[in-house]
Amino acid sequence: MAAPTRAEGGDERVCGRFTQRFTPARVQAFLSLLRVAQNLPPRYNIAPSQRAAVVRDAGPGRRLEMLRWGLVPGWASDLRIAYKCINARSETAHAKPAFRAAFRARRCLVPVDGFYEWSGKGAARQAWLIELPGAELFALAGLWERWRVRDNVPLPAGLAGLVPGDVLQTFTILTAQAHPSLAAIHPRMPVIVAPHDFDRWLTGEDVALGPTAGLVARRVGSRVNDARHDDPSCAAPADGA
Repeated sequence: MAAPTRAEGGDERVCGRFTQRFTPARVQAFLSLLRVAQNLPPRYNIAPSQRAAVVRDAGPGRRLEMLRWGLVPGWASDLRIAYKCINARSETAHAKPAFRAAFRARRCLVPVDGFYEWSGKGAARQAWLIELPGAELFALAGLWERWRVRDNVPLPAGLAGLVPGDVLQTFTILTAQAHPSLAAIHPRMPVIVAPHDFDRWLTGEDVALGPTAGLVARRVGSRVNDARHDDPSCAAPADGA
């Protein structure tokens, strides 16, 4: 699976991979979770259509759950829409048919400790891991949705166990114009929610959805280009970096 993916409503290639290398205890403390599964394995190269850990409001408290990356609106008749909906533009998500209902009522946080972008073309194509100093955790703004399996709708191999009536839960990551410090790598970046805004975002209040400073980028090797690879070498510095 190639690294770049296309965003809903545009032709810019945007955030298409991220990492969740944290331990259960670390993410539980960072997001004040009610509880977290102790068998949460570290992930070094999460790609669209894969399941990832997201955090949702659970009434009193927050809960971490596993959802499939690539939002499928409840009205969708074809699951291929998920590949166009791995990202949602923060400037227009409130109005786009695929995202507006979720923007109003189904928000989530995606805890990460890095995301990948690619610069250049052809032989000069370079993967970058973008993270906070020390690989500290941060949370991306996300939306989630429910889709009920229907008769005669083809399912991808990874969902072959679902039957009509089952509910598939999916998510997307919001993006914004990149901070100037990262714009040379990519014109857009995921929206990062500050810890003091976690509750406001999850409960549907207005939150600033602009670019965030303080991130650093480092070159990594080409192993991350293949979504079948998910091990520490994906995040290792490139030779000579």
